[in-house]
Amino acid sequence: MAGVEKIRADFEDLLPVMANKLGGEGLIKELCNGFQLLMDKDRGVITMESLRRNSLSPELMQESRFWLEEAFEEELKSDGL
Repeated sequence: MAGVEKIRADFEDLLPVMANKLGGEGLIKELCNGFQLLMDKDRGVITMESLRRNSLSPELMQESRFWLEEAFEEELKSDGL
């Protein structure tokens, strides 16, 4: 399309890492929890509006903080620090 710039985003698929860490059942549980946090409660689906509204929810921010802290701890352990 004319006038549309392509944006390149670096992406690392961490789903296999999560699956190894949580196991199959734990991964499905976490995916369901994430869906519950992002969905439109009245419609039972994730919409653009529910994504905008819920992506900065306190629950989601707390989950993100937990995952980041855990990832940093694992990284430090693997580096032998």
